[in-house]
Amino acid sequence: MDDLIPFWVEVIGIFAGFLGVIAWVPQIQRVWSEKKHDGISLPTFTLVSTSLILWLVYGIVIGSVAMTLANIAALCCIITIIVGVVKLRN
Repeated sequence: MDDLIPFWVEVIGIFAGFLGVIAWVPQIQRVWSEKKHDGISLPTFTLVSTSLILWLVYGIVIGSVAMTLANIAALCCIITIIVGVVKLRN
């Protein structure tokens, strides 16, 4: 039991992850609803995706539900943006 992350720490992580995902919503809306993709760097978003994948693996390894869920959700947001930008640019 000593190796488990305390519940209150996971709650903070889940809340932080939720806020992080909410931060991507305007960008998703801009790409998918407004069809605007100017200023979006695909190499940067690819690097952010790679970082999120590594944080996801880290979260799984340490057994953090919050980190795992937050990074899966953030990756979904980033991939949604990347797919939208690629569609608009092609």
